[in-house]
Amino acid sequence: MTRFRNRTTRARLRILPWGVMVLLAAGCGTQRAGSAADASPPAPTAPAGIATPSAPVDFPCPGESPGPTGSTGATPDATAPPADHYAENHAFRIPLPLHGQSRCDGLAAVRRVEGALEPLRRRGDFAPESVRGALTGLGYAPARVRAYQNGPAGVGFLVDIGASPWCVEGTMNSDSTTADAFGGYPDGTNCEAPRGGH
Repeated sequence: MTRFRNRTTRARLRILPWGVMVLLAAGCGTQRAGSAADASPPAPTAPAGIATPSAPVDFPCPGESPGPTGSTGATPDATAPPADHYAENHAFRIPLPLHGQSRCDGLAAVRRVEGALEPLRRRGDFAPESVRGALTGLGYAPARVRAYQNGPAGVGFLVDIGASPWCVEGTMNSDSTTADAFGGYPDGTNCEAPRGGH
């Protein structure tokens, strides 16, 4: 048995220099330390066949005035660094914008909601029940419509549509009726703004 172990050990010792040589040869390159190639490494490229993400495509929607196409839903400038950590820590409360056909559907929903509420505003009817009735009259499910008093002459509302554009939110007061459509929240499961933060 000892004789067998000695042969195995000698064979391993003979293979070891060859293994070291192979590893050293594989690690050798054509560049030397301090060469010009070290000054600027090549820019990384995406491997062939892998798609790179692109910006969402927006197009003019029916009834939209010509000009730059803005997205429904407020979003911060993604390229600007946050001014403080409060904004950074509460980004989950920023509604998701709509793009493409969903954006057009959202703009149409906003026009319908504002059109249904404008007669109430002109009459001075700022009762949450009236707003809720006007919104359910558009065909939205009563369980998905929320209206609440927003000051002495104002009403806030939220409609969880359940399909694209997902959510329509806004206010009505003696001066105006405004609404906005958006796609929910990054960390939420519905149209209610998530609570919390850190």
